[in-house]
Amino acid sequence: MARLAQTAGLTDIQQEILSTVRDFVDKEIIPVATELEHRDEYPQAIVDGLKELGLFGLMIPEEYGGLGESLLTYALCVEEIARGWMSVSGIINTHFIVAYMLKQHGTQEQKDHFLPRMAAGDIRGAFSMSEPALGSDVSAITSKAVRDGEEYVLNGQKMWLTNGGTSSLVAVLVRSDEGHPEGTAPHKSMTTFLVEKEPGFGEVRPGLTIPGKIDKMGYKGVDTTELIMDGLRVPADRVLGGVTGRGFYQMMDGVEVGRVNVAARGCGVAQRAFELGVQYAQQRHTFGRQIAQHQAIQFKLAEMATKVEAAHAMMVNAARKKDSGERNDLEAGMAKYLASEYCKEVVEDAFRIHGGYGFSKEYEIERLYREAPMLLIGEGTAEIQKMIIGRRLLEEYRFQG
Repeated sequence: MARLAQTAGLTDIQQEILSTVRDFVDKEIIPVATELEHRDEYPQAIVDGLKELGLFGLMIPEEYGGLGESLLTYALCVEEIARGWMSVSGIINTHFIVAYMLKQHGTQEQKDHFLPRMAAGDIRGAFSMSEPALGSDVSAITSKAVRDGEEYVLNGQKMWLTNGGTSSLVAVLVRSDEGHPEGTAPHKSMTTFLVEKEPGFGEVRPGLTIPGKIDKMGYKGVDTTELIMDGLRVPADRVLGGVTGRGFYQMMDGVEVGRVNVAARGCGVAQRAFELGVQYAQQRHTFGRQIAQHQAIQFKLAEMATKVEAAHAMMVNAARKKDSGERNDLEAGMAKYLASEYCKEVVEDAFRIHGGYGFSKEYEIERLYREAPMLLIGEGTAEIQKMIIGRRLLEEYRFQG
């Protein structure tokens, strides 16, 4: 039988890229992922391998040294990488969101300056919206930028910054009231700044501190941090797009890419959980036969495989919609919501199939069981996705009475 989650209509180049990534995952990621995860160790050798494969430039246009591939190709690569270890997909996700925002919204000077080095993997990107007192309520951002001659002075604290320590470029969303009179809607007085910094922790440039890694239940290896700005001076030419007040829209455009990415991660983790479950079900014997021969286990496997297929199909649809140039917030929201929920359910069923051994750190499913919950909240909770979906449906199906 063919593997689950196959994608129709791929070009020869796409198939070759996916085959290369899948081979890399099987040989270089899966054998070491659990050990590195238990040590919460940054996977430098894996990242170096991805750099050699050119994956940091996958969606960056060829004119800037990238491969110029589509969001679909990227999402399918993320699916494969997350199947090996979800944390590795997180390392490239924020990088690609920043690269995408630069490609779509940056000035020509900003593109020329950053994209070639991002394509080579020499600059690693991170993006920052959340703050300690807010999550999905982006309009409540309090971090602020004030103009001072040819610079802006940034102050505030940001939270949940993936790649906060290892990145060298951070897209930071802050309030900027310059040119926006009092009473302007919050989302119209926000600006994205391109903040360059040294990788590492502590004061990474004057006025900018990365305190250290946040200790997490799962999603280990990749560094998740705070970001503290205290009199951080940023040149005016590092306003993304060169004009203030557009940051919210720029970030939301990037988040749509991020939501497809999170859906792809959910698909990849769910695929791995299914593989582990179906394999263990054929190794474990009870009452004189494989547990895979028991109807109760077969029902679980059938449900798991169906969920893997459904989530994959919705993720592919959302990516193709974005690639076509159309608005895809509805499709991305649906894909992210379904894939993350199904991922949690498939992982839990695989965990149940493993029985008591699923609770042991010697078995890979234990790691997946701790990783899956992050997808329920990353790039917007299920509740936020349902709000987006509901509003868009009312736009499309407006009753004419």
